[in-house]
Amino acid sequence: MQVIMIGLDIAKSVFQIHGEDASGKVVLVRRLGREATEAFFKKQPPAIVGIEACGSAHHWGRLLESMGHTVQLIPAAYVRPFVKRNKTDARDAEAICAAMRRPSMRFVPVKTVAQQAARGLETVRDLLVRQRTQLTNMVRGMLAEFGIVAARTLTGFAALRARIEANDAAIPEPLRVVFESVIEHWESLDKRVKSLEETIVARVKADATMRRLTTVPGIGPLSAHAIVAAIGDGRRFGSARDFAAWVGLTPRQHESGNKRHSGKISRQGDVGLRRLLTLGASAVMRQARVKPERASNWVSGILARRPVKVAVVAQAAKTARIAWAILRSGENFRTAGTPA
Repeated sequence: MQVIMIGLDIAKSVFQIHGEDASGKVVLVRRLGREATEAFFKKQPPAIVGIEACGSAHHWGRLLESMGHTVQLIPAAYVRPFVKRNKTDARDAEAICAAMRRPSMRFVPVKTVAQQAARGLETVRDLLVRQRTQLTNMVRGMLAEFGIVAARTLTGFAALRARIEANDAAIPEPLRVVFESVIEHWESLDKRVKSLEETIVARVKADATMRRLTTVPGIGPLSAHAIVAAIGDGRRFGSARDFAAWVGLTPRQHESGNKRHSGKISRQGDVGLRRLLTLGASAVMRQARVKPERASNWVSGILARRPVKVAVVAQAAKTARIAWAILRSGENFRTAGTPA
């Protein structure tokens, strides 16, 4: 009997295959190595293949689609409820098949090579920024033990660097040599971060969609690049709120009977993208507080009604919705009252 639906549990070198026919009857259960799995699917007639959205899932999705199969990536959290009792690779593959058959199941689009390459730029930059921050905090903390303190800003750290480079007598001799190598490492990281940012900015300037996004208040080149790399044209989301919810900028909902409670923001989805949108929203709110005459009525109103941090999250959620609308419509950003 022809296999029409396959659950594929992927790993580094061992892959579990679970196949079912149109009636849901199990017709195929196999455990294969990496090369044997690729050969198996080359010989297999076109089928619907389900994979958990995890590491290397997009690679296998692209590979299987090139062979004529239809690939459906499913978030691991949506597969877990279908796993029977003890977890095994075979039961994971079976659970993927069960999840695929649900009419309301949500799937993750397979990312293109270009999208994953763009995401890789952001991942590397985030890592380098974290390492640079760790070095900054280490130097500041160690010097504080000797009574040398500075503001928690780049200017403050520059003052600490100047004292280290000047061989300040307040710094013990054993630490001076160590700090010199630390500062060299910090400068190297800083140079690489700036180089990556220049690369991202150049990509944004060369892309019309990203350029449109940068016209939205609170969205800079880094945010525009991250949004397009994460969701492409945004068609995977049915509404602007769906995108804001995916980023983690909508409140958790709990409803029972006639009682409905909205909790804190979910903080689900892409952490880096949420951080960028929140930082952009902070800049918008900061500008509104410094120059209230330039702030929109919506921004002025929410600052008057809510604490600043709540207003920042609300602005970030609104920015996400505007970005989604621009991606879907292909139109330019317009301020309130501007004719279409």
